[in-house]
Amino acid sequence: MKQKPIIWTISGSDCSGGAGIAADIKTGHGLGVEVCHLITANTVQNSVKLLSVNPVAIDILQQQFDVLLEDKPPSVIKIGLVAIVEQVIWLTQVIKKIKLTIPELIVVYDPVGQASVGGHFHSLSRAELRPLLNIVDVITPNLAEAQNLVQLTDGAHQAALAQAIYQAFNIKAVIVKGGHNDNPQQCLDYCYYQLNQLKQDNQDKTHQPISYQLSSKRITSHYSHGGGCSFATAFASFLALGYLVRDAFTLSKAFINQGLQASIKQSQAKQHQYYGAFEALSWPTNAVDFPKVSEELSRQYQDLPAFNSLNLNGRKLGLYPVIDSIYWLKRLLPLGLEIIQLRVKNLADDELEHVISEAVELAKDYDTRLFINDYWQLAIKYGAYGVHIGQEDLAEADLHSIQQSGIRLGISTHGCYEFLLAQQLQPSYLAIGAIFPTTTKDMTGQIQGLNNLAQVLSLRPEQQEKQTPVVAIGGINIERAPQVLATGVDSIAVVTAITKAENPELAVAELTAFL
Repeated sequence: MKQKPIIWTISGSDCSGGAGIAADIKTGHGLGVEVCHLITANTVQNSVKLLSVNPVAIDILQQQFDVLLEDKPPSVIKIGLVAIVEQVIWLTQVIKKIKLTIPELIVVYDPVGQASVGGHFHSLSRAELRPLLNIVDVITPNLAEAQNLVQLTDGAHQAALAQAIYQAFNIKAVIVKGGHNDNPQQCLDYCYYQLNQLKQDNQDKTHQPISYQLSSKRITSHYSHGGGCSFATAFASFLALGYLVRDAFTLSKAFINQGLQASIKQSQAKQHQYYGAFEALSWPTNAVDFPKVSEELSRQYQDLPAFNSLNLNGRKLGLYPVIDSIYWLKRLLPLGLEIIQLRVKNLADDELEHVISEAVELAKDYDTRLFINDYWQLAIKYGAYGVHIGQEDLAEADLHSIQQSGIRLGISTHGCYEFLLAQQLQPSYLAIGAIFPTTTKDMTGQIQGLNNLAQVLSLRPEQQEKQTPVVAIGGINIERAPQVLATGVDSIAVVTAITKAENPELAVAELTAFL
């Protein structure tokens, strides 16, 4: 059995079982991580009132910290209720110390302040919290907590709050939860993230901040006690499991939607004032629980019609070779493939245009669908069947022009956030990768694996006629192809499995036999 990643949760105990340590343990175990806990305070509360907060002595916390560090070191620490300034000072010191021995450690802080039932968990000022705020990696306040941290007015929107928190404390990822906003129909969550700061995202070469925004239909349930704690712990768990910030953010939102939706009937059967514990379930896999991506790209193209289909007439898309020259195109076109992609790099403009025009002309004598990688203007100019665009180039492409030209569009995705965004754009097909490590491209931190591929495929609409074909790519060879296809993917894209094979034509035949 594979060892589970370990997270520590350092927070208060809620004797009513809704929030704090109880929520953290239920959430972590439901998502498949091992949870160790240090209790900062014993609270006296129920579903209608908070009576008292009783801090735990520093010497007890220190003993627990030392014995756990010796036996069960964490990959992520999630901090919730910090009751007194002495705990702030202690936490700041021990986190600095542990990061010397575990430099890849990520610290997530959920700044618990006011109880949902009324009353305050602590009276710490921003100045007193600052030492801790300056060393955490992720912070997950709700609207009120965010406003309090940066002392902005009630009118400040989430983006402004997140950016103000980042600037004030240099926290690498700021997530402002939207469960307490005034919109009765929609719940928005906003993440402001400094790329290349968390260790698990070190493949990003830019240091420019980026934002992610997710929206969901508001789910009204009286079983939401501990929802904020559960969100932060879910996020910590997904980080511990190796997910990038954007995907951990998306999965955490889906986890919360799933729990709230599961308690609707129970909530309706109770009296209105009842305040029950959030329903922390397991891994979210139902497409209806996942949010919509609400960022500039999705808003820009929200009214864009769907791109033309691949016109498969019930056939499978089959094997999808990705090649880099006219030589390989001439060699593969006679083999009766449904689709081929030409991906050429580092050519002078004149040579590039000549290669693409020749490739399109060659493909006209065959039924194979030729996609041009990235160069959408030239694909339109020479009438290619389609163009494939990677995530790094998607924002620069003119999707209106591509759609109006009638050529097909394929989009690369890496994980659930990008898959949801690309799916909203209604392309002709979606690619997801890298499924396995590959020598053709540096995919550090973005290897999906078979389990994640299957999970992402579950995010397609239930109705088959509404599903966009999905291509798996990255490190796929003859030995791995059956496992990949068993996930239900529509096609497999390969590069070196053909171009470095002793007999490329035989390799095509063997791979095609699986499809």
